[in-house]
Amino acid sequence: MKRLAAPLVFAFVLLASVAGAVQPDEVMKDPALEARARTLSEELRCLVCQNQSIDDSDAPLARDIRLLIRERIGEGESNAQVRAFLVSRYGDFILLKPPFELSTALLWLSGPLTLALGAFGVYLARRRASPPPPPLTPEEERRLAEIAGDGEPAAR
Repeated sequence: MKRLAAPLVFAFVLLASVAGAVQPDEVMKDPALEARARTLSEELRCLVCQNQSIDDSDAPLARDIRLLIRERIGEGESNAQVRAFLVSRYGDFILLKPPFELSTALLWLSGPLTLALGAFGVYLARRRASPPPPPLTPEEERRLAEIAGDGEPAAR
């Protein structure tokens, strides 16, 4: 029995994290419409949490937006119409994957630009690396041998 307890607890934790924050009273009766609503809510950012979709967020605003999505889908709007309504109301920020436009170019290009700047910095650092020191002169080798106590110059 003890051997079974740990896997069961692990399974319950995994299932609980997959469930999301959608409450039972939010679920639509039609499974196809509910699937559309869940798909939409997975694509939208919680404006409170900002790094979670509204499907995963417990914030009251996320719940309100989930209910709004279900209401509009129930009225017969397409996913594109619901998404366009929310973007007109909250801006592109509500989309977890905003479109590539002039206003979002820095957002999309910041990762590649940072990588390119880092590679350029490494290139410059290697290029500016100091050259190896010149070989020791016979006098310097003799002096080094005296200091080291060998009495004989080191072989190359």
